[in-house]
Amino acid sequence: MAEIGAEAGVTGSAIYRHFDSKSAVLAALFDRVIDRLLAQAAQIAASGAGPADGLSRLIAGQVEFVVAERELAQVYYHEIHNLPEADRRRLRRKQRLYLEEWVHLLTELRADLTDTEARAVVHAAIGAIQSSLFHHGGLPGDRLRRLLSASAEAVLRAG
Repeated sequence: MAEIGAEAGVTGSAIYRHFDSKSAVLAALFDRVIDRLLAQAAQIAASGAGPADGLSRLIAGQVEFVVAERELAQVYYHEIHNLPEADRRRLRRKQRLYLEEWVHLLTELRADLTDTEARAVVHAAIGAIQSSLFHHGGLPGDRLRRLLSASAEAVLRAG
């Protein structure tokens, strides 16, 4: 909490004036990230982008989150299970809405996939992006972004 407070320009204990607990701070951070990804997905849907372009834009957003906010993404992965049940349910519901945008675009692009197959492919593509959270290869950010985007695109086309 002291580190979070230092980043915010306050003492660690001052954070408790706004949040009841550490898990409340984490839930607020996670809500912010998922809300931003959902807003991006809604913007893509509203833009009338074709399915290939829309998926490329969703991939770019997910890659940017993983590369630019690596530490937060790692914390999310490790701490989501430690949040209170109500927070976990709310965050998982938002995640499902976000994934629905991917599935919708993929099924438009790939008529050969059933809905269940499309969900599996979407999870695999996002997993390919997020796999970079668990190793630090020392790649420059731009190169890592290109590799992760190409990997996710390849997963979405596979099968």
